[in-house]
Amino acid sequence: MKVISYNLRKHRAATELAELIAQHEPDILCLQECDVEALPDEIGGLALADATQGNRLGLALYYRKNTFRLLAMRTFGLKKSLHDRVLKPAHERVLGARLQDIDNGRELIVASFHAAPLTALNSLRRNQIRAALTELESMGRGVPVLMVGDYNYPVFKENLGQTVRDHGYTLTLSDDRTYTRYRVFKGHYDFATSDGFAIDRIQTLPQRSSDHRPILITAAVD
Repeated sequence: MKVISYNLRKHRAATELAELIAQHEPDILCLQECDVEALPDEIGGLALADATQGNRLGLALYYRKNTFRLLAMRTFGLKKSLHDRVLKPAHERVLGARLQDIDNGRELIVASFHAAPLTALNSLRRNQIRAALTELESMGRGVPVLMVGDYNYPVFKENLGQTVRDHGYTLTLSDDRTYTRYRVFKGHYDFATSDGFAIDRIQTLPQRSSDHRPILITAAVD
């Protein structure tokens, strides 16, 4: 299974999606900072499962309909940062899909995630990640979970890794940094947390019009 996660930088990189799908042929596409009203029902053979509705710039998830059957969608709001309270850019920070593999009947949960911005504390983002994983588990007890997206966590990842492990999950970074816009903030922002998946590789794809580089996750259900 191949999953692409991409922060579109306020929808600026939306025009790249068809080419990105054609080049890498993902089974699932997870988006952050997309203009949900401007999203098409289908891109490059992938169908729109759902998108957040509580804010214009939100999350979306596409899937390959000849590979998966969509069983359920859930949107979750998480603890707000000061940035969220003042500017109100986002309340819904997790979009999860419960899918069934058509060929083997196995179920899995895949989610697009966008943590609070860098103005928030790392402790708040860790709280959001723990809460997001707990909420996704409620979609299906014992079902493998893969959450990808923009974690906004460039430093002190050992603390995050321990938090994720304590929750029973694995934190996996890509093979190169994913954010390069500002020298002081360069680093890995976009990665994956998983339980019940074997992550073969996470590849950082070339940067284009977004301040984030898309990542390509190759994984299989254990």
